[in-house]
Amino acid sequence: MGKQRALAIDGPAGAGKSTIAKAVSRELGWIYVDTGAMFRAMALYCLRQGVSSDDSEQVAKAAGETEIAIRFEEGQQKVFLNGADVTGELRTEAVGNMASAISVYPAVRDQLLKLQRDIAAAQPVVMDGRDIGTVVLPEADTKVYLTASVPVRALRRYKELTEKGLSCDLAEIEKDIEERDYRDMHRETAPLKQAEDAVLVDSSDLTAKEVTDKILALVRERG
Repeated sequence: MGKQRALAIDGPAGAGKSTIAKAVSRELGWIYVDTGAMFRAMALYCLRQGVSSDDSEQVAKAAGETEIAIRFEEGQQKVFLNGADVTGELRTEAVGNMASAISVYPAVRDQLLKLQRDIAAAQPVVMDGRDIGTVVLPEADTKVYLTASVPVRALRRYKELTEKGLSCDLAEIEKDIEERDYRDMHRETAPLKQAEDAVLVDSSDLTAKEVTDKILALVRERG
């Protein structure tokens, strides 16, 4: 398999992957694929069904009952769960925590892996997640590992939630991020780690534009 026109952005929760990936995809004219939204859609289904994230058999059963589709409307990604558009329901803390918890199961990851690869095979993509450069698109021609310190990521999330009028606790968000990092990095299947050929970008002291410009330069270097 040769290199493919793809930018893989991996990194921990709250590192700004989605924001940066969207900005870079707009500049390049490539399709942006938010793989986390796919996991969130499956997590939403589990929550609706009352499935516990600790029950691997029930999670696997739920995964088998979900049909997740991605459609692009006017350049925007829409996520469909069993035929219904659930894009607007995926960004809650409960869904995010459930997504992180169930993503440890091979049944969940296998269900989504083919969909992600099929999308990337059809056109140039910017794809972000936890294991894009290591597992999903190992032949991507540009790979970035985007990170930031835990306090910086927690503060960003706190501001994002409060700007939406939601009440939240900064210390609780920081604790959630630390726990999610540990789960993501220590799971048996496709743990979060920097691909050997990925470029490390720490956004702790950079603006979104500075990070975007840095990543665009990397993509264009690879021509």
